[in-house]
Amino acid sequence: MSSIWTRRQLLQAACAGGLAMAGGVAAGETPAAERALELFNTHTGETVRVVYRRGAQYLAPALDQLHHVLRDHRNGAVHPIDVQLFDQMHELAVAAQREPRYQIISGYRSLESNAKMAARPGSGVAKGSLHVQGRAIDVRLRGCSCSQLRDLALAAERGGVGYYHRSDFVHLDTGRFRAWNG
Repeated sequence: MSSIWTRRQLLQAACAGGLAMAGGVAAGETPAAERALELFNTHTGETVRVVYRRGAQYLAPALDQLHHVLRDHRNGAVHPIDVQLFDQMHELAVAAQREPRYQIISGYRSLESNAKMAARPGSGVAKGSLHVQGRAIDVRLRGCSCSQLRDLALAAERGGVGYYHRSDFVHLDTGRFRAWNG
């Protein structure tokens, strides 16, 4: 498929409206609505564009592609990523009125990689990071400033939201709601 962003999909996303949630489906979203993401891994140069969900059904082959592009780029380890993180990213793009096209700064991290990163003085990497559970991601949304993405994520109150102004990215996770600046 040459482009996953058809006019119909963009209209469906626009009609889904904001981030009002009921059971994981945006208010006003039809059961057959498709959810898609484009992820560009800044470390590997890989891009994946997939429809990962139709209605309430997550599509296993698409999830496998997302897991692969979000692998630990340091050692190639692949780990399942929490689907709620993908939904959160999709909904934030809808709220920002942007196509869900993200640059990935960090996805899954193996325990080994996370420990090495956390050992560096001043790294800001948590020893118990949700990245090692496949429940966190550091991103930029194309066409949306990171400060705006942070504000939208804070308004949604879904999981952790970290804003890293100097490095220009936003951390999103599916843990309890909390916020910080890095």
